[in-house]
Amino acid sequence: MNTELKLFMRRAAAGVVTVVAVALLAGCAGTNDAVSQAARADKAAPGLVETKAIAEEAFIYGLPLVMNYAVMNEYAVDKGGPQYKAPFNEINNEARVYTYQDTAVVTPNSDTPYSMLWMDLRAEPMVISVPAVDKRRYYSVQLVDGNTYNFGYVGSRAMGNDPGSYMVAGPGWKGPTPRGIRKVFASTTPFAVAIFRTQLFNAKDMPNVVKVQAGYKAQTLSAFLKQPPPAAPATLKFLPATTAGIKDNFFEYLDAALLYVPQTREDAAVRARIARIGVGPGKPFEFRDLSPGHKAAVGLGMKEGDEKIDKRLDSGTKDINGWKVGSAFGDRDFYKGDWLLRAAAAKGGIYGNDAAEATYPVTRTTATGELLDGSKHNYTLTFPAGQLPPVNAFWSVTMYDGKSQLLIKNPINRYLINAPMRQGMKKNPDGSLTLYIQRKSPGKALERNWLPAPDGPMYLVMRLYWPKTSQPSILPAGEGTWKPPAVVVLSK
Repeated sequence: MNTELKLFMRRAAAGVVTVVAVALLAGCAGTNDAVSQAARADKAAPGLVETKAIAEEAFIYGLPLVMNYAVMNEYAVDKGGPQYKAPFNEINNEARVYTYQDTAVVTPNSDTPYSMLWMDLRAEPMVISVPAVDKRRYYSVQLVDGNTYNFGYVGSRAMGNDPGSYMVAGPGWKGPTPRGIRKVFASTTPFAVAIFRTQLFNAKDMPNVVKVQAGYKAQTLSAFLKQPPPAAPATLKFLPATTAGIKDNFFEYLDAALLYVPQTREDAAVRARIARIGVGPGKPFEFRDLSPGHKAAVGLGMKEGDEKIDKRLDSGTKDINGWKVGSAFGDRDFYKGDWLLRAAAAKGGIYGNDAAEATYPVTRTTATGELLDGSKHNYTLTFPAGQLPPVNAFWSVTMYDGKSQLLIKNPINRYLINAPMRQGMKKNPDGSLTLYIQRKSPGKALERNWLPAPDGPMYLVMRLYWPKTSQPSILPAGEGTWKPPAVVVLSK
C-alpha cells in the first residue's frame, strides 16, 4: 500500500497529470473498494473528479488530527517505541532539551525542558497542580486537544507563578467546579495533552528545573477529592501509527483518529462530505484496495491538498526582512472552522503556542528572497543595539534542517542561541549582537556567537516567549513596531 501511494503522489508531483486526468475522465472505478462502497450507500455518489476534490478536502481537514494521533501513539501508546514518554494520565518529566534525535514532532522546541501529560478524560476529569515557581523563571502549561485547539493555559503569563490546581474535563462532562480548583478547562476530545515548558537558564540550572518539574502533579478528579473512582473506561486498541508513516497511511490514520474526535457544529459538513469516499470513524480505508481510477483521484487530491497547505503556510504571514510573521495557533474560536489555517499551523510546527504566549517568526530566505543553504553560504543575523526581541520572558533563534524539519546534528551540540546565552557572547563595538550562521566554526573568538548550520537547505525559527504588548512589540503578530532583522549572506 505504501509503495502504491508513494508512486501515485510521485507521478503527480513530477507533472504526469495527464495520466491522472485520463483516469478521472475514463471513470475506471472498482466495485469493492472503500470509495465504491461509500458510493453505493449514497444516491448522489461522487464521480472520480469529485472524489479527488473530496480527498483534497479530507487531507486538509484531517492532517492536524492525523499528526496529533501519530504523536499520541508514539508518546503514550507504543511502549516499545523510541519516542515513548509515559502512559496516559502520568506526567513524564525530561531533564533535558530536545536534540536531533527527537523526531516525533517537526520544528521541535529546544529552549525549554518539557514535561508531557497525555490525558484520558473518558471516565472523569484530570487535575493538574503546579507549584510556586520563582517569578524570574518563565513556565507554561499548554492544553491541546485532538482537534489541535489550544484550549487553555496555565503559567507565568496566564495565571502567574503562584501554586494552584486546575481541572481538565472532556466533552460531555457536567458538574460544579470542585473546591480547591482555580479554573476548569474543557477539551473538545476525550484525549488531550498538557505540554509543560520550564525555562532553563543554562546547563548548570538543570537541577533547579528538575525541582520545578517535581512539583508538577497530575491526578484524576476522584483522587484529588479523595473519593471512590468511577468505573474504568474500556481498554482501547489503537491502530499503530508513526509520524514517519503519515502520508503513506493517511486515510487509515484519519479513520482511526476520528474515533476520538467527536463531531462538532464546525466540522459536521466536512465530515459528511468525506464520508462519501468512505472516510470516517473506524472505517477500513485501504489504499491498496482502490481501483486504479480511485487511486489516481485520491493520490492527486492529497498532493493538491498538501500544496494548498504549503501556500497557506507561506501566504498567511507577513514578510518582514525575509521573516514570515503571523499567528496560526489558537483555540476553537480562533480557527472558526478554517481547516486550511489549522493544517498550515500543524505542518509548520504542531503544538505551537498562541501568539500571546509565544510568537514564531520563521525564515527560509534572506531579505532578497535567496533560499538559505549552508552548503552554499555563511550568514549573519545582527540585532542592532537596544533592539533585541522585546519579551517578558525570553527569546531564541533555532536552526532546523530544511528537508526533515528537525534539529541538526553538529559538533558542538548547539541547536539554538537564546537570551540567557547572550551574556557570554561577543558584542560589536556599537553594542549590536551578531550571530554567525554557518557549517564551520567562525573561529575561537566568535564561537559563542556561532549557530551551526546544515550542509544544505535550512530554516530559522525565532521564538519570542510572552512577547511584550506595549510598543515596541511584535504584536499584533506581523503588525507590531518591532521587526526581526534580516539574515545576510556573509561569504561562500
